[in-house]
Amino acid sequence: MEHGLPSMKSIKSLKSFVKRRNNPQDVGKSGWKVKPFLALICTALLIFWYRTTNIQFEETELEEADYPFDMAMESEPVDEKLKGLPRGILQPRSDLELKPLWSSNSLRAKGVEMTNRNLLAVPVGIKQKGNVDAMVKKFLPANFTVVLFHYDGNMDKWWDLEWSSKAIHIVAQNQTKWWFAKRFLHPDVVSIYDYVFLWDEDLGVENFTPERYLKIVKVEGLEISQPALDRNSTEIHHKITLRSKTKKFHRRVYINRGTKKCSNTSEDPPCTGFVEGMAPVFSRAAWFCTWNLIQNDLVHGWGMDMKLGYCAQGDRKMKVGIVDREYIFHQGIQTLGESVQSDKKTRARDVRTNRHGHTTFDSRTSIRRQSTWELQRFEERWKKAVEEDKNWIDPFSSSSKTKQKSNSVSNRRLKRGNIHRVKHKRSQETVTA
Repeated sequence: MEHGLPSMKSIKSLKSFVKRRNNPQDVGKSGWKVKPFLALICTALLIFWYRTTNIQFEETELEEADYPFDMAMESEPVDEKLKGLPRGILQPRSDLELKPLWSSNSLRAKGVEMTNRNLLAVPVGIKQKGNVDAMVKKFLPANFTVVLFHYDGNMDKWWDLEWSSKAIHIVAQNQTKWWFAKRFLHPDVVSIYDYVFLWDEDLGVENFTPERYLKIVKVEGLEISQPALDRNSTEIHHKITLRSKTKKFHRRVYINRGTKKCSNTSEDPPCTGFVEGMAPVFSRAAWFCTWNLIQNDLVHGWGMDMKLGYCAQGDRKMKVGIVDREYIFHQGIQTLGESVQSDKKTRARDVRTNRHGHTTFDSRTSIRRQSTWELQRFEERWKKAVEEDKNWIDPFSSSSKTKQKSNSVSNRRLKRGNIHRVKHKRSQETVTA
């Protein structure tokens, strides 16, 4: 046989292969050889799916262990949680009014008449006792409820003041005003009060009268406000808070020098729509919004003053203002953190040695560093919240104002068009008659 031609044996093998391909029985036999392989693959996939699902379940259990409260229940409607009670017995709000342990029959018959419609809340330390005493004596006669947040843990030395038993005392060591406010001034607790004064302890009130102040605030429609600062105050951080001797109140400041200039066209804080964190006064609605703005873990409140205008229930240029006629003196005395003791983890730059060789801990440096860090976190959260909330429109952005102006023009045109159609219809009816 010549090279390149198939042999008879190879031709017979080819014919035999073709016959097997055309025979269904042989095909079924070859299929049975494939089935074990497919079964092995399916088994492996089932095992992989089971183990993945089990891992996810375990991770979910760990997350629920980290959050002991039933988070799913928070999303349920309030009515579902209260369906076990008759509606008439529900009281969803409270207050900070002191109640007697007992009362006479005549008083019980008359019921309790609310007289305190405004609230003063102040973080206090024993070193500022004299100044706080003068402050409270201004507010109590004006039917204010007074709450003192004792950040130094020293409350017993306040009982010798004649008004002490009329105030509410809350004690927590080395906590800030915003920490106390977030935890003890929930809107449902203070909803009976028309205004909430959340003040620092180092404010002189010799030239301040609460009744006259509130009268100005109500007449001018200020939802968020503060008394102006005496020009001789020890610490002044923003020029807008300075008192103007010729005005009853003001809503903006004019600055021609420096890096931050403010003019009549300025629309952002601190040129307008701004109060400082030392002595803010909130209406009921503004406080509801502000309480939700306070970050639970950022206790120093840095950065919030620039965002308070968003809680002004309208245009911050009109709803936020500084009252000049009733003003205060900022002493700039910082005592929070003085009772903090240094430890092994304290940074070397925070420990100082005086001329007598005694080592002291500079708490103010650490507090300022923490405040700066919190400011950065707050700004990051605000930016992230704005980016994630696609339905939120910044009411003070230029694009929003352009849209509002366009809508206002369109509404006026539509109104004029409607008036024209009504007049035309009436003229036709007159002609027909």
